[in-house]
Amino acid sequence: MAAFGSLIVLMMAMVILISVSADPDMLQDLCVADLTSAVKVNGFACKSNVTAEDFFSAELAKPGATNNSMGSLVTGANVQRIPGLNTLGVSLSRIDYAPGGLNPPHTHPRATEMVFVLEGELDVGFITTANVMYSKSIKKGEIFVFPKGLVHFQKNNGNVPAAVIASFNSQLPGTQSIATTLFAASPPVPDNVLTKAFQVGTKEVEKIKSRFSPKN
Repeated sequence: MAAFGSLIVLMMAMVILISVSADPDMLQDLCVADLTSAVKVNGFACKSNVTAEDFFSAELAKPGATNNSMGSLVTGANVQRIPGLNTLGVSLSRIDYAPGGLNPPHTHPRATEMVFVLEGELDVGFITTANVMYSKSIKKGEIFVFPKGLVHFQKNNGNVPAAVIASFNSQLPGTQSIATTLFAASPPVPDNVLTKAFQVGTKEVEKIKSRFSPKN
């Protein structure tokens, strides 16, 4: 019952997030995204042949595979997966974590994020522009908020898998992983920029870059 009550709170919070959407206000009842259109606008062009399937997804029903280097997987339910979200200013994700799994430091440039813990426990936190970190351990049925644009993370320090549902006040919040952005950009960030920024040698930078390079 406690988890159900927390889920109700999450849904109410979603309504609040929609009311303060980070995206532009809609000008019509719906504008289902035409993901194949060559027209470039702030969002997606509307398509004419709309069906109920454009507003449906089962993407978040099953746990994601976490057998990767970070031990986590983010499954998005945004406008690219649910075309009916176009202009509605809201989206969800499911994040699954293996024991010890990490959703590494990243930002969402276009949205505030709120997570609701489905299973397990997580250590979470965000860092302000004044370099102050706010962190907390959260467990099943609990909620934590990450303000728009701030660097944040989630870590499963438990011995069992964990999972959350994340809500965003944007149809496409965007994700910029700090390490991937700096060490796997294309074209690459110059080594002399990274060595100066991190106060390390070129060999260390090249070693980190090699770990982010595509595996054949």
